Amino acid sequence: MGPKSDEAWVRALLAEHQGRLMRYAWRLTRNADTAHDVVQETFLRLCRQRPADVAGHELAWLYRVCRQRALDVCRKERRMSVLSRETAENRPSPAPPPESAIENAEGGAQLAQLVARLDPQQQEVVRLKFTEGLKYREIADVLGLSTSHVGVLIHTALKQLRSQLATDLANTAGD
Repeated sequence: MGPKSDEAWVRALLAEHQGRLMRYAWRLTRNADTAHDVVQETFLRLCRQRPADVAGHELAWLYRVCRQRALDVCRKERRMSVLSRETAENRPSPAPPPESAIENAEGGAQLAQLVARLDPQQQEVVRLKFTEGLKYREIADVLGLSTSHVGVLIHTALKQLRSQLATDLANTAGD
């Protein structure tokens, strides 16, 4: 490919995947500005790649680079985030306020809570599969796992989610 076609290739991937990558980066960083920076860096790195080196696995490559950059940023921010005692004491609780308990018990919020109970690796494979729509092979490429390991993680996560949901429903019915 020449410079013009390389540029068209990057533009096409940007148009097709930028929104999905922004969502993914935001889930990892929980900050819109940081997510934007992470995605921008991902596409800058793509510009430095030869298309032939990425051809055939563009989506997995983009998610892998985005994930690594987001995790790097999060690690750096955690190292830099030292709170004074006063700041920590005045910080709002991460627990939802009582008035939002009803909202959190419904639909997507309930599912999000159940997913949050999974271990971090299971959470990530579930989100990549069901939120981002990646295939097992793509998830394996993003996370550096075997396809069968991804399948086991998803199967185990779904089994835990079903069990947790059944337990929550039984507890709710008993109230």
